[in-house]
Amino acid sequence: MMRLSRHIGLTVFNSVFMALIVVVGLDVVAEIIDETRAIERNYGFIDVLIYVGTKSPSTIYEYIPFSSLIGCLYGLGLLVGNSEVTVMRASGVSLIRIVYFVMKPVMLFIFVGALIGEYFSPYLDQRADGTRQYLRKGETAQDSTAGLWIHEGRDFMHFNAVFPGGVLYGVTRYQFSDEKILQEASFASRATYNSAEGFWVEENVSITRFESDRTTTEKRLTRQWDSELSPEVLTVNVLAPSALPISTISNQIEFLQQQDADTAIYELAYWRKVLQPLVIFGLVLVGISFVFGPLRSSTMGFRIFVGVLIGITFKIIQDMLGPLSIVFGFPVLFAVLGPIAFCLFFGLYLLRKSG
Repeated sequence: MMRLSRHIGLTVFNSVFMALIVVVGLDVVAEIIDETRAIERNYGFIDVLIYVGTKSPSTIYEYIPFSSLIGCLYGLGLLVGNSEVTVMRASGVSLIRIVYFVMKPVMLFIFVGALIGEYFSPYLDQRADGTRQYLRKGETAQDSTAGLWIHEGRDFMHFNAVFPGGVLYGVTRYQFSDEKILQEASFASRATYNSAEGFWVEENVSITRFESDRTTTEKRLTRQWDSELSPEVLTVNVLAPSALPISTISNQIEFLQQQDADTAIYELAYWRKVLQPLVIFGLVLVGISFVFGPLRSSTMGFRIFVGVLIGITFKIIQDMLGPLSIVFGFPVLFAVLGPIAFCLFFGLYLLRKSG
């Protein structure tokens, strides 16, 4: 039985891995073509390749569910086409045990996906976006059409590029009085966060002060900047909620609840990440049930076509229910869990009919 488990597991693993490479490869090529439109003087084709390559872990994380569905359809289709599944069933191997053998390699992809989504892609996404903005906009001038705008109290700030770990480039700060009169404007080429002391250090600072009857300027090599802003806060503002790790999303939801602010967008991202293993299980279960049921006698090409159709349909429904839950106010958890529950129950129903 151990040899049978290894054979099925290896076949499914290779199929899912191959599907993942193909799907991610197509997306990477499309992203490179699209990103070439942003090529400028300091941002060349090599930088495009580095940017897309750095963001590829996020692409892998996004396509693991879809690739698991296609891979299981393909891998099980090979076993069915070679009559290996028929021999297994005739030898007394139950359908449930075969499903278990198929799910074992899928669990490995779930584990890898969780590691990528929680620890790798948030850091790499922020680094890729920060490098892209830095190369295109630099550290010597402000470009208000790009970068990040943020305010704290009476201060409004703009950063050309935000890197993980507390490194900012092109830092522009405007300080206003209570009467909303501009008092000071400053520009620093770079600012780094001192985590031990809890403040920022600006470098190459140019300061302009606006007084009642005159304007004064000052230049400094370094200046201490006391602020409640932290690298974690900036990460929340730079990355989309779906790109944040689960722990950061949870902290942001708690913070917004304390401020009596709307948390729906972050709750949607939170539950999508937490329940992604169930998404993969649901899609794979539907794929397995189709191979043993309606697609038992179909060609490999048709099985893959059905898998692509199921994956796209699931994605469309999921993407529609999420925003609808925010607009109409029904529970976000229902919007995420509804398609998953349908896949699980539908897959189990087909398997029961096939068994």
